[in-house]
Amino acid sequence: GYVTSYVEDFSELGDYFDMPVETYSSGMAARLAFGLSMAIHFQCYLVDELTSVGDAWFREKCEKAFADRRENSGLVMVSHSAATIRAYCDMGIVLRDGRMTVYEDLEQAIADYSEGLKM
Repeated sequence: GYVTSYVEDFSELGDYFDMPVETYSSGMAARLAFGLSMAIHFQCYLVDELTSVGDAWFREKCEKAFADRRENSGLVMVSHSAATIRAYCDMGIVLRDGRMTVYEDLEQAIADYSEGLKM
């Protein structure tokens, strides 16, 4: 069906696509997983540390696909990287000692998070 066809094309695994997943390298498995997550249109994506997969061409392809999905979907991202958060988010939440603080101002969230690292 559509999902299988999309993932096969997007992942660029070639003949390996039909091989057992347990034979895949970690990079191949990541390509498969990312392709699958892009094949299904979600209202909200939950992302734990956005990772770059493969060569520069494939990373660019992933970033474009993810940007396309974000036009019509929400995003909740967990990351320790301020650069990643700045690239994908417009507000932030800091969780410290079981307490969650919501910030409409992304830079204030990043500053609070960074201050917590110094403690």
